[in-house]
This record gives sequence, structure tokens and C-alpha cells, in this order.
Amino acid sequence: MKKRLYSKIPLAQTIVALCEAKGINHIVISPGSRNAPLTIGFSENPLMQCYSIVDERCAAFFALGIAQQIQKPVALVCTSGSALLNYYPAISEAFYSDIPLVVLSADRPIERIDIGDGQTIRQKNVFENHILYSANLHSEVVTETEVKDVKIRQKQHEAQKHNEREINIALNKAIEKKGPVHINIPFYEPLYGKVEHAVVSPKNIPIESSQFQISEELYTEMIAQWNSTDRKMILIGVNSPDVLAQQWIDVFANDPSVLVLTETTSNIHDPSHINCIDQLITSLTDEELNKLQPDILLTIGGMVVSKRIKAFLRQYQPKSHWHIDTKKAFDTYFCLSEHLKLEPNAFFSYFLPKTQAVKSVYKSWWISIRDKRRAKHNEYLQDIPFTDLKVFETVFEKIPGNQMIHLSNSSTVRYAQLFSLDATLKVFCNRGTSGIDGSTSTAIGAASISKIPTTLITGDLSFFYDSNGLWNDYIPSNFKIIIINNSGGGIFRILPGKEESDNFSQYFETTHNLTALQLCKMFGVAYHSASNVNEVVNNIEKIYNNDSLPQLLEIFTPREMNDSVLIDYFKHFI
Repeated sequence: MKKRLYSKIPLAQTIVALCEAKGINHIVISPGSRNAPLTIGFSENPLMQCYSIVDERCAAFFALGIAQQIQKPVALVCTSGSALLNYYPAISEAFYSDIPLVVLSADRPIERIDIGDGQTIRQKNVFENHILYSANLHSEVVTETEVKDVKIRQKQHEAQKHNEREINIALNKAIEKKGPVHINIPFYEPLYGKVEHAVVSPKNIPIESSQFQISEELYTEMIAQWNSTDRKMILIGVNSPDVLAQQWIDVFANDPSVLVLTETTSNIHDPSHINCIDQLITSLTDEELNKLQPDILLTIGGMVVSKRIKAFLRQYQPKSHWHIDTKKAFDTYFCLSEHLKLEPNAFFSYFLPKTQAVKSVYKSWWISIRDKRRAKHNEYLQDIPFTDLKVFETVFEKIPGNQMIHLSNSSTVRYAQLFSLDATLKVFCNRGTSGIDGSTSTAIGAASISKIPTTLITGDLSFFYDSNGLWNDYIPSNFKIIIINNSGGGIFRILPGKEESDNFSQYFETTHNLTALQLCKMFGVAYHSASNVNEVVNNIEKIYNNDSLPQLLEIFTPREMNDSVLIDYFKHFI
């Protein structure tokens, strides 16, 4: 059995030991010199699962994908300088999506900052606007012999205690508050020394959790309000699969006064729910919008994709808006009245048994409208030409169930909102900041740790933007990528105010003639392409019948036709 080695630097030993003590054992490392003590410490520890990814932006999103799946912190390790800044897009996504990441950045000692040393920037508190905690550690000089000077030994002891405290606080925040933290670690050279025995035993400070309590007075008031109104809307945003217990879904389904609206990213399914919100709201009259306006709005989960539901609830505000979330509540609709800092199941287990179903036509009316809209949806799609909309219909009809789906942002996730997906699919999308950067890396990170097959459905710009996401050794052989390539930023063609011009195509739509063929050759991914419905169907069958290596299907759609087909789709509901 190989003997375990440690970095010679006690600070590196301290960090590795505390990560181990707190169960942080997935470590994504980007190569560098200044971070060598951490790389040695983690890679030599048999309890750590280490990954090596060169591109720090991709590495951070890859780590985010793992953390998203395991619901535990994943550590990122990088060298000093601009390497750290490449983490920022994923850090902001983790901050708004409540995903725990631990950034461990190596740094120069403080006296080396801003004196012209290479690969050196101001790393202290660099993420301060999008981080739960920033720990700035003290550096230490490692000597070959024991320091005799009492004052120097005292300073070393004080520095060790400071560092232990700061590391504990940061790691505990990531675990308890579910978000990103940053630990900045200045190292003196030499950096590559190894020893057979650790010289520190850092104290593991346990998490002090505080339990939120709702007063009986507030509970009583909310229950009375719930039982006295016949128009209650539950809107569920981004949600991990299986977060909400089926028994509470059943309660809502059996209450005629409760209308549940879900999105593709909600991962909640029931025949009594309205799952394609934009289908419902589009073209409603003022009278109908008044009928839809709830007295109580109860929200669960994270960000909501639908712009139409946001606009509706801002104009037709409920009397009360309650949000259930252990951490935060955004006042998205400018009428938030209660933030209940509990897990949804914990809240409902106390609240719902004290409520009663209320006679109402609220749900039945809107379910009937939903069913009419679904019929019009099917009617319209029968005769449309081969465009993005037709492609999404075909893809969602043909891909197998019982897998994980990652959607890229922009038009991809918005098209997905228009379809009823198989309830066995587990759907994810980086909706914290809704950026197109990192979708591929996140999907691969998630797939690397998940035990179920994974498919990334993405647009062309998102895929090419994150093409370095394929530059790693951790892509499962059964991983699939479906690219809808409409030769540019197709979403800009459907936004209000679009004007055909050279400036529009160059600076907004960013038209191109790129394909993924050469990238697939470079990264060892099997390539397939399609330009009509039959080719899409045939190639979907091919990619799902081959798990010997990752498969990519690139579907080419007509750039100048997609927007008119989608705009006419919404007109069809009038």
C-alpha cells in the first residue's frame, strides 16, 4: 500500500485536514505552482476524489455540477493571479442557486502584492459581492529546524489559531448556508516539500445551526387566511427532484381552490398542475387576467423562467405572497409578505393538516383553459416547417426517459417551457444567473458523479462558448449532447425591438457558420448531424443506442425562419 504523504507546509495540512473532517472530499484542481502544497495534500489523501481540469472557468462549473448533485460542498483549488478570476461566473451562479462551493486560492504573501511580482493580483475579498464568506489566511515561513525565539513561536501559534478559526467558519458557512465561500491562502516558497507525518492537528469546530420558528400567532393568522380564500396560487421555480413529498402534492391536487403552476425546471409533475405557463397566460384578456389573480401566492424553489408570469404577478398582485425557503426570498413580484425559513415539507407537515379544501371554480376554470391551449399547441405543431420549435417537439418526444437532462440557457430553456416533458426526466439548468457560460461543464460535472445517464440540450452559442468543457477525462461514455444550431443568437430575433440590419446580425445575433465536427474529433466525441425531422429521429435513435463513447448530435435549423414560427405559435392561442 502506498504511504500517504503530506505537504511540508502546516497551513496546507490544516486545510486538507479540516476539509476531510467536514466530509468535503471532491476536489477539482487546476494546475499551477503556487497551489502545489494544496495539490500535494489533496492528491496524496486516499479519502479525496481529485479531478484535474486546466481551464479554471470550466473547472468551477464542473465542480458546480458535482455539488448540484451531491448537495455537499466541492472544493476548487487554483494557483495565484488571474486563474482565480476565471472562477467568478460559476461563483455567482452558485451564489444565486444556493450551491456549495469552496474556493481555495493560493496567493503570494501580502508583502509581495503590488510590487511587480509575476502572477500576482489583489485576491483578498475578490468575490465579496457574491460570496457567503471570505477567509484571508496568514502566511507562514517553514524552517528546517524548530524556531527557538519565543516571540516568533507565539506569532506562529497565533497565526495557526487564526487560520483554523477562519477555515472552520468558511467551511461551516458553505455547508450550513449552501453557497460559495472563498479561502485565500498565501504560501511562501519552497512549495513542493513533502513529509510523511502531519505536524498539525487542527480543531474541527462544529456547525451551530439555528432553527427558524414561526410563531403560533402567525400560523393561526395564515391558516385562517388560507381557509377563507377561494383563489390560491402555488408557483414552483427551480427545484431539485423529489424535494416536495407526494402527500403534499396530493393535498393541493384535491383542493379546488389551489392552482399549482410549475416549470420544466421545477421537477414536479401532476395532472392537476399547469406546467406550460406561457401557453396559459399568452393572449389572456384583462377580464381573464383578473380571474387568474390569486388572493394568496405561495412560492417554492428558486428562479422562475417565465417572463409572462412575472409580468402578470407584478401587475395583478396577490393580497399576500408567502415564500418558503430556508435561506432567502426574493421579492420578485414586489408584494412579499412572509418569508418562512423552513424546508417546504417541514412547513406543510405542520400547516396543511390544519387547513381545509375550499369550494371554488378557480382550479377547474383554469384547467379547462389549459386543456384548450394544449389542443391548440398540438394543432399548430402538426403543420409547421422544420424549425427550432419542431426540433424541440421531436427531441422531447424521442429521447428516452429515466435520465438527467441539462438545459443550456437562453432560447433552449425557454423552448423547453412549451412542452410537457416525461415525468421520469430530472431537469437542471443554471438559472441562478441565467448565463450561457458553463452549461456544458456543469452538465459533465453532474454526469461524472450521477449514476443515471445524462443528456445536455444546448444552443450553438452556449456550446461553442464553453467548448473547453470537453477538455477533461471525466466525461462518461454514455453522455449525450444535442445542439440546436441556428447559426447565431436566435433568441434576439424574437425579442421586442429587433430590427434587421448588418449591425443586428453582427452585434446581437452574432451569426456564424461554425459546426461542432472538428471539436468532436479533437475531444474524442462521436459526431452526428441532422437537417430535417427524419434525420433527427434516426440520429436520436443512433446516439442512444451507442454508449461506447460520448455522442453528439448537431441539428441545423433555418436561422431566418425560427422567430416567425415561434411568434405565430403564440398568436395561435388568440
